Order: sequence, then structure tokens, then C-alpha cells
Amino acid sequence: MGEAVKLGGKRSGHKSAAVRAGTFTTRFHSGGMQRRFWRDNGLTIALLILFAFSIGGHALAGWGANNEDRLEHGHAVIGLMAYLASGEFMSSVFENWESEFLQMGTYVVLTAYLFQRGSPESDDPDVSPSARKAATTRDLKAARQRIGGGRLVVWLYSKSLGLAMGVLFAASFVLHLIGSTRHAADQALDHGQAAPTILQHLHSASFWFESFQNWQSEFLSTAVLIVLAIFLRQENSPESKQVSDPNSKTGA
Repeated sequence: MGEAVKLGGKRSGHKSAAVRAGTFTTRFHSGGMQRRFWRDNGLTIALLILFAFSIGGHALAGWGANNEDRLEHGHAVIGLMAYLASGEFMSSVFENWESEFLQMGTYVVLTAYLFQRGSPESDDPDVSPSARKAATTRDLKAARQRIGGGRLVVWLYSKSLGLAMGVLFAASFVLHLIGSTRHAADQALDHGQAAPTILQHLHSASFWFESFQNWQSEFLSTAVLIVLAIFLRQENSPESKQVSDPNSKTGA
């Protein structure tokens, strides 16, 4: 009887050990999956953290500057939430997003057709058009087999990155226009003038000044990166050629 109890106790002990081992294994695999998630998505996560920090700073600094301006003109200060809902903040955010999506979309499309010898982000201009066409045909055929779609589906997928950037640019442009129109209306009312309509503001110099001041900097910075990447290196970066590569090498 006593031995049975002891044996039963041992079996219970073995079971508990197995449960503990299983729990440890589950936690180990869970921890490994978490580490892989952070490793596999580290670049996006880092950029989103920088974005959150930057837009938070943008909001707080803009709120402070707006209230300083209001005090100078004898107006009462406004709360943070009121500022975030204002046309001024909306315009300042989306005029920047608009230029970023325009720059990235333009770059994606132009690199599909134009070359820069020595750039790590350009196709080799010495590859013949017939060889390039043959490679594209093979790629589209493999894509049809992988995604199982017809010609239209594959064509849309083959242009999807540029199309997505175009849609994001268009949405940001419209939101910039709406916010800028609201801000212009607020300023007009402060000066006892009639508020402009959205179409009137679209044709105004002030709206296009807001857009072009951002567009020019985006295109310049992209051109500078393309040229500098011919001669300079950044170790381990996919945006750069290998440190040992000659300047004449095109493509990473």
C-alpha cells in the first residue's frame, strides 16, 4: 500500500516534471519567435519609433508656435487637441507626406526605365534591351505561376509598388489641400476677409509654394544620394555597393 503511494507519488512527480519541461519549451519557442520578430522587422520598427517621436515633437512645437502667434495678435491660446484638429497642423503634416510619397513613387518608376552608371540602385545600362525584355518575360511568367492570376492581375501586381505610392501621394495631396484651405480661411477671417473656397485656394500661389518648397528638397536629396553612392560606401547597407567594389560597378 505504502509502495503504491510512493510509486503514485513518483508518477505524479514525473508528470509535473514533464509539464514543467513542456512549459519551458513553449516559453523558449515563444521567446525565440519574439526575438525573430524583432530581428526580422527591426528596420520598420525603428523607423516607426522615429516617426512617432518626430510627429510628437512636430505637434508640440507647432502647438507652442501657434499659441505664441495667437498671443501676439491678442487671441486666446488653444489646447493641444484643438491645435491637432486645426487646418494649420493638418496642412503642415500632409504637405510633407505628399512630398515624400511623390519622391518615392517617382524614384520607383524612374529607376524602372532610366539608368545611372555606377549607382548601386540602377540596372546595368550595358545590358541589351533584348536581354532585359527576355528577363522581364521570364519574371512575369514565373509571377503568373506563383500568384495564379491572369494577365491583368499580373500586370497590376508588376506595377503595384508605383501605383501604391501614387495613391498615397494623391491622398496626401488632397488632405494637404483641405488642411491648407482651412488654414487660409482662418487667416482670412482674422483679417476680415472672405474665406477662399477649396478651388480658389488650389489656384493660389500660397498653396503651391507649400508644395514646391518640399518637392524640390526631396528630388535634390534623392539625386545627391544617387551620385554620392557611386563614389562613397556604407558598410553592410543594401543602399551601398560593397566597400571593395569599383566606382564603375552598377548595381549593388
